[in-house]
Amino acid sequence: MVPGVSIIEAVVSGAAKGWRLDRALADAVPTLSRERLKALISSGAVSDPSGALMRDPARKLLGGETFTVTVPVPRPAHNEAQDIPLDIAFEDEHLIVIDKPAGLVVHPAAGNFDGTLVNALLHHCGGSLSGIGGVARPGIVHRIDKDTSGLMVAAKTDRAHEGLAKQFADHSIDRRYRALVSGHLMAASGTVDAPLARSPQNRKKVAIVRTGKRAVTHWRKIKSLHEADLVECKLETGRTHQVRVHMASIGHPLIGDPVYGRTKQVHRKVLETLNFRRQALHAAHLGFIHPITRNALSFDSEIPADMRELFDTLSD
Repeated sequence: MVPGVSIIEAVVSGAAKGWRLDRALADAVPTLSRERLKALISSGAVSDPSGALMRDPARKLLGGETFTVTVPVPRPAHNEAQDIPLDIAFEDEHLIVIDKPAGLVVHPAAGNFDGTLVNALLHHCGGSLSGIGGVARPGIVHRIDKDTSGLMVAAKTDRAHEGLAKQFADHSIDRRYRALVSGHLMAASGTVDAPLARSPQNRKKVAIVRTGKRAVTHWRKIKSLHEADLVECKLETGRTHQVRVHMASIGHPLIGDPVYGRTKQVHRKVLETLNFRRQALHAAHLGFIHPITRNALSFDSEIPADMRELFDTLSD
């Protein structure tokens, strides 16, 4: 192992014949984004078995090739370790499971360069985080929205990161959310199977797009409330804003959702009285196989106080 780098062997599928190099590698290495791989290719961090550097992201492949990707370990850059309290559900030398509060951004980005979960993890873990996500996202295997609360896992080592990412890629992670949705669902349970992608009309939003990535949400009604239902949403896939878009698509947007929902008059006063300023969504369950020990791990989180207060009010 070369100090300061992570080495990944990427085996390209035979079905990738004619694909661009960056596209094929993104398919083979789901822990790295296509843009990240494009930058790595251009910087000479990708080589074939002979050691020849692949510097052209657009190079067309025959399919079935093997490449070596050299990923620099994350340096703090603008990320600073910050002593931000964490609610830790589980931790060992390989990974950490956090119960994230609403309002905490997962990683630094434009407008949020500090005060994020990454800043908190850098402090808590003493810099011992996986480098696969790049310098801006050390340890981050998946995300939940800033204003969604609940459970998420971060990786301390590249080996753990790769193992977790594989489980996310093959949809074997058990993720269940609790949500308060507007109106009453006609059935006790159901499934939304609708592909998602960035909206062609508004790139800041996600929409159901025929050419998007497959997205599947299984929902079941837990309790009927005042012009609302408490539901559990089990993710078969994990796309950006999946629960929010899927529930809105069947006419039951999340209460308080400022992007995909239109608040009913009957709920508006309740939200204002409670000062509830987010979508009513909580990542309540997370289950996976530990990527190193192979033990089955399962975690549950009660809905936080603000959602509990909203639930109680709508129950009256």
